[in-house]
Amino acid sequence: MTIHHATRQPPVWISAKDADFATFRAQVEQSTDPATVPRASEVVCNIPIYEGAFVETCATSTDAGRDLMAEWARVFAHGAGIIVIRQAVPDHAVIDRASDVFDAVIAHEKAAAMGGGDHFAKPGANDRIWNSLEKHCLTDPENFARYYGASALAMAALAWIGPDYQMTAQVNRVNPGGAAQTAHRDYHLGFMTPSRMEDYPSHIHHVSPMLTLQGALAHCDMPLETGPTLFLPFSQLFFEGYLAYTEAPYQDYFAQHHVQLPLKKGDAVFFNPAVMHGAGRNVTEDRFRLVNLFQISSAFGRAMESVNRDAMVRALYPALSGMAPDIRRNAVAAAAEGYAFPTNLDRNPPIGGLAPKSQAALMLHALEEDLDTARFAAMMDDLVWKNKS
Repeated sequence: MTIHHATRQPPVWISAKDADFATFRAQVEQSTDPATVPRASEVVCNIPIYEGAFVETCATSTDAGRDLMAEWARVFAHGAGIIVIRQAVPDHAVIDRASDVFDAVIAHEKAAAMGGGDHFAKPGANDRIWNSLEKHCLTDPENFARYYGASALAMAALAWIGPDYQMTAQVNRVNPGGAAQTAHRDYHLGFMTPSRMEDYPSHIHHVSPMLTLQGALAHCDMPLETGPTLFLPFSQLFFEGYLAYTEAPYQDYFAQHHVQLPLKKGDAVFFNPAVMHGAGRNVTEDRFRLVNLFQISSAFGRAMESVNRDAMVRALYPALSGMAPDIRRNAVAAAAEGYAFPTNLDRNPPIGGLAPKSQAALMLHALEEDLDTARFAAMMDDLVWKNKS
């Protein structure tokens, strides 16, 4: 009788102490073999570069398109984790009109003192438009259609996320002298504290990067001195990376070994959200680096049924009075929205952290403070307003 031994699996619960820096170094010190990315026009700093005209040609052929997307999927999963598409949106008039829309939105929101929070950068250091996707569409639908109608944007999303993806976008304008971001990983786990990440079993650390794709479209020429994004290729391969990236050895390594590519207006970059990265510092005195950031999410993150959780928590709150803490906690988990996103980040910015408080967190706080039903209802009214687009 043959006995089959199971392949060693990572522990279900992991923490930063499980991270091995030597493993991290071995993974990120790989090199991209050009033979693994035959459709790229070149490889620069381990990042494969693709020509937008070639991508458009592939988009007209089912087989060529699928072959190209398969190559990208392998890069995101097992390769450098990053691709650049030169002239992903080749019509600069379309980009310039979108830039005018974004500039007007920034001016309006500054005058109205809207927003106030930022991710991985000091609030107010640069100019940010939350939900640029909706604001762009409502301001100039025709320009929106021509902008997001680019094949390169859709194919990158399909390569990693598949059909029925959910597009969101946020503009970041790094002004002259604007500071760099802290090196980080991105949404979902990247927006949590390490202690909260440890509550998620390790297989969620594995699947989280597969649920979103990060991207950016350059709205102006971006030489290195303007601070285009810093990347650490292959860093998405490090399994414990979400827990470890804030630790000093990893931040120091990123500071010494990151790569940075200049971009031209119309160029796009897409990357696995688990790649360590961060916006660079704009050291110029007169260049405003405008980029539209894409966060493309899998449809599979949605629940099956529509549930009115606002009505549920209002009905449930008085019933929890006097119940044991564990019953309260479990009941709240079943009824309330435990995740802060999606939200309206203009009204509900991530001030004091990477995410605002969720409905469940607010409800548990109200129970701990023994707030009366009227005060809890007022908290929920405020949250409903904050979450509206």
